[in-house]
Amino acid sequence: MTPRAADGLDAVAPVEPPPGGAFRVEPLAGRSPIRLSVVIPTFNEAKNIAEIVRRLTELLDAPLGSAYELIVVDDDSPDRTWEAAQALTRHYPHLRVIRRTGERGLSTAVIRGWQAARGEVIAVIDADLQHPPEVTLGLWEEVSRGADLAVASRHVEGGGVSDWSAFRRILSRGAQLIGLFLLPGVVGRVSDPMSGYFMVRRAAIEGVAMNPLGYKILIEVLGRGKIRWIAEVPYVFRERVEGESKVTWRLYIEYLRHLVRLRLSRLPIDRFVRFATVGSSGVVVDMGLLYLLSDPHTLAWGLTRSKLVAAEAAIMNNFWWNDAWTFRDVAKDQTGPRPRLVRFAKFQLVCLSGLILNTVLLNVQFNYLGMNRYIANAIAIAIVTGYNFWLIVKLSWRATVVTPPGAH
Repeated sequence: MTPRAADGLDAVAPVEPPPGGAFRVEPLAGRSPIRLSVVIPTFNEAKNIAEIVRRLTELLDAPLGSAYELIVVDDDSPDRTWEAAQALTRHYPHLRVIRRTGERGLSTAVIRGWQAARGEVIAVIDADLQHPPEVTLGLWEEVSRGADLAVASRHVEGGGVSDWSAFRRILSRGAQLIGLFLLPGVVGRVSDPMSGYFMVRRAAIEGVAMNPLGYKILIEVLGRGKIRWIAEVPYVFRERVEGESKVTWRLYIEYLRHLVRLRLSRLPIDRFVRFATVGSSGVVVDMGLLYLLSDPHTLAWGLTRSKLVAAEAAIMNNFWWNDAWTFRDVAKDQTGPRPRLVRFAKFQLVCLSGLILNTVLLNVQFNYLGMNRYIANAIAIAIVTGYNFWLIVKLSWRATVVTPPGAH
């Protein structure tokens, strides 16, 4: 927990992120008396900070009493927002203030606040009052009912935006569509993945390495957290009354970079390396038999017939090694002749479709482009490898999780 300085300001020295830039929210030591921690990231919000603190306090006092805290995380604002917030701590004992002097960025400010938080549920809300504080009660009700994540959404019934221009609406929806294309299993879980107003159970992100970029922290939570039950609460996005908007083109570029980073992080790189290694042994089998069967100086079979025999031998070789090594963690839970036969049948089906593609590519390169048969074969194998891996993960070695009766 962050130490409390004598002047009421949380003393936080600049901290370099660990290797890889990952931040982690650690588990609490024992049961905490704080049920909810609301983080308010700020930069030049001195005109709004008193109002957001006052309204959140009035709303949360009734359901939570003293079991909540508000944490302002300020990026050393030139308008001295941290100082204005610090002055409020005399009237609001549940308010804590963190002044960051060595880091910048909304997403990392939120995580720094979560790291200092003592609550079993952690939340974020903007300080500019564009997020209606009243919606916080609805989010808390959903988490109290069991949701792992409660998101304030502009895109469910009852939600919306105030006076956005057509261009701004198109830009927002376009960003969401790009997210759906790159990360459909993440962005598609909520109607408003661009929302910066939500609550999440601490247990859902404890110990999870987060590496946010830009200002869309919700995507990081969805992409890396252990989120099962998601609830959405409608809200109408309000126009800023005081201060200036911080939305710039740079933030949209960072959003795209964040999507790409998450997309790459979700690729099973280690497993693919093992798969490719096994595939290399299959290439040796394939190339060796192709030479033995089709070369004019050996058996001189036709190229297509030779390729089919060589490929089938390579498939059998690859299945054995993948079952024993690449997907061993999945295969060990599906032992016995029948499950193995089912896996082989699926593997054979995937490889058959890949073989058809491989054979077509080989013949096009050899017969129409005049390439050397072995170079053409190597290129065809490389193209088909990624296709095969994706389908094999989806079909052949797929862990099926069975939820016990009564579990949620």
